[in-house]
Amino acid sequence: MTAPLPSATPADSDPAAPALDTGSDLLRIATAGSVDDGKSTLVGRLLFDTKSVLADQIDAVTKASVDRGMDTPDLSLLVDGLRAEREQGITIDVAYRYFATPNRSFVLADTPGHVQYTRNTVSGASTAQLVILLVDARNGVVAQTRRHAAVMALLGVPRLVLAVNKIDLVDDPADVFARISTEFRGITGSLGYAPDQVQEIPVSALHGDNVATRSQHTPYYDGPTLIEHLESVPNSVDRTGVGLRFPVQYVIRPRTPEYPDYRGYAGLVTAGSVSVGDEVVVAPSGQRSRIATIDTPDGELATAHAGRSVTLLLADDVDVSRGDLIAAADDAPEPAQEFTTTVCWLSDKPLRAGARLLFKHGAKTTQTIIGSLDVLFDDQELALVDAPDTLELNQIGRLSLMTAEPVAADDYSRNRESGSFLLIDPQSGNTLGAGLVGDALAPLTPATL
Repeated sequence: MTAPLPSATPADSDPAAPALDTGSDLLRIATAGSVDDGKSTLVGRLLFDTKSVLADQIDAVTKASVDRGMDTPDLSLLVDGLRAEREQGITIDVAYRYFATPNRSFVLADTPGHVQYTRNTVSGASTAQLVILLVDARNGVVAQTRRHAAVMALLGVPRLVLAVNKIDLVDDPADVFARISTEFRGITGSLGYAPDQVQEIPVSALHGDNVATRSQHTPYYDGPTLIEHLESVPNSVDRTGVGLRFPVQYVIRPRTPEYPDYRGYAGLVTAGSVSVGDEVVVAPSGQRSRIATIDTPDGELATAHAGRSVTLLLADDVDVSRGDLIAAADDAPEPAQEFTTTVCWLSDKPLRAGARLLFKHGAKTTQTIIGSLDVLFDDQELALVDAPDTLELNQIGRLSLMTAEPVAADDYSRNRESGSFLLIDPQSGNTLGAGLVGDALAPLTPATL
């Protein structure tokens, strides 16, 4: 057995164990909606009301708002960090922000509203445990609302909040809120969401109604405020039966006199857990070994859980490279070269059958060829269209593909981390599509639509 690298202090268990899956007070959320629905203002209100911004930031926002002729601070400027976005008054990129309440911490992705930036919405929502969808009370559910709800369903986002914003600007808010909520429930029901996975809240992001404090202006609503709901929803991920998933990002070989035989495999535990002595298999080669040591900068661990970055040392001298997967021996995904996938196309250039691209899965990149375009998802009619000729920008479809090398991937419905991939232009290196292994469109049958 090779000697471990020196560590500061030994540890018997993983202090970061619950960071990803269970027991944590961290919730990953994202916002989505149409242009001018007030997403950035709502995020700014969340930051302001939870006292997550410094006084000098508020002063800068106040000055910028006065320069734009506004009477009150424009809280959206707390999120729209790029100068170009501020000048245009829109969000064109995903802005990540962090805030906390006494009961929970949050990582929030504020995504753009323009339809041409749906790709950014996919990126921001891909790791979210809850997404806040905004609608303008004056406009109700629009095409982009339906599109975003469909994207969230396909990404497997477990919970949605419909924030009916600018509720103070309509004549009959109770009726408007009830009508929008009913329509949205119909959409989410068709997409497979259960009633307890969806919450509708009437808010005014500008004035703070029902964001952090209950509003006296909405007597027709007796549910939680947005903050109360965010604090109370479960943030655990059901991964019943999913064993260790450890994509190897880097092979560590110091080659020093002190550690001549050290060979560690660095990466992130994306699912399950790993303990010293566990039997594991290396995919796609199929070689087996046992965990000899779990190293971290803070010392050795007996066990590491999902969400922890560690270095694994194996008891046997097996061939492991960047891009390989170390998995539980009794629950390893079967390496394959042919896949049925669901892809959101992110390029202006249409995708056609026969296209030769790069397939990036975790740290592994290999060549791929598109076999067939089988189904197109119409995100407005919530319908499936058979055998499309192309997949256009922002469209979602089911397609088959073949990779040049075996890839160990789970079905996305079972494991989001090891069931997702990217399609990349081999010439430019640009990301062309975001994909899910498996048929995420299967539940959307004519019976449910």
